[in-house]
Amino acid sequence: MSDQTDPTIRLLEDLVAIDSVNPSLVPNARGEADIARRIAAECVSARLAVDIVEVAPGRPNVVGILEGRTPGPALMFCGHVDTVGVTGMDAPFRPAHRDGRLYGRGAQDMKGGLAAMLGAARVIAEGGGLSRGALIVAAVVDEEHASLGAEALVERWRADAAVVTEPTDLDVAIAHKGFQWVEIETRGRTAHGSRPADGRDAILRMGRVLSRLEGIDRQLQAQPAHPLLGNASLHASIIAGGTEWSSYPDRCLLHMERRTLPGEAADAALQESQAVLDRLRREDWEFEASTRLMFGRGAYEIDPAHTLPAMLMGAATSVGCQPRRVGMTFWSDAAILGAAGIPSVLFGPGGEGLHSPGEYVLVEDVRRCRDALVALAREFLR
Repeated sequence: MSDQTDPTIRLLEDLVAIDSVNPSLVPNARGEADIARRIAAECVSARLAVDIVEVAPGRPNVVGILEGRTPGPALMFCGHVDTVGVTGMDAPFRPAHRDGRLYGRGAQDMKGGLAAMLGAARVIAEGGGLSRGALIVAAVVDEEHASLGAEALVERWRADAAVVTEPTDLDVAIAHKGFQWVEIETRGRTAHGSRPADGRDAILRMGRVLSRLEGIDRQLQAQPAHPLLGNASLHASIIAGGTEWSSYPDRCLLHMERRTLPGEAADAALQESQAVLDRLRREDWEFEASTRLMFGRGAYEIDPAHTLPAMLMGAATSVGCQPRRVGMTFWSDAAILGAAGIPSVLFGPGGEGLHSPGEYVLVEDVRRCRDALVALAREFLR
């Protein structure tokens, strides 16, 4: 089937052509309302029941439901509809086919996965439906910022298992890292640059903090690695301080990110930064600083005994994929589903250029992802 006649690829082109930049990331951005309407129309066209819930003003989740003929388990496919911004892109919403790739903002992250899961629901519905159980297809908002959509989804819907169709190169991802954002402030005393006895340099004091944080990162890198996720890490993300050349700065502010592994404390980064500040205070009674946890999301790993990964591996293999069990370094909504009691894995098409001007998805991967999801649903819900 050609790209021009394949309904899944035509849907993908439609989705990429819609501006759905997250307004929490880019002020006055379009948001998810337009793409939600297109997805709702797709669900109706495929004869799925549709549930639309506005999570925030103008930002709706869309859920399509295909009920089986008899009661049974529920399987969820989940993907986010928002994208990051388009800085540096000439035509971000003009889908372009080149050499088996479809280019455009969101093509890989993650409208390719959205098209695949919606296409799978259509194939199943048009092929006679389900004998039992239910297929839930959830398109959620705001994953690129605070995951308001996934949090609202799990308050309203439950499933026995879920596949989040983030890009995985058609591998089955059974774990991913988490993250914690910490703010650290060092304080000094303003004075003229010619009067060192009167001033205290908050930026130089932050240098002491940075040195200790670098030591923590080295310790994290030296620890035994997670078999799929590698090591935890931290980095300094943003730093600001000072007002002019000839003045001692009275304040320096650091934003730090800590990437976490399954099992680490929800405030691990805060504990580590607080310990650094406590040690520096003991070394210098004039040292003044504070820290606070700004935001965080936990790492995730499915129960090793769960049957979903093996079942999806088999489904993917049956349609020509060669999947591996892998872990992902990025965070995803699978952690929210898992925390709500929905065992989840990640599985989606390959490509390149996440969050970059050259983003693309492999068109054949989108088709194979769809076909693997069809095979999984028929096996899980038979």
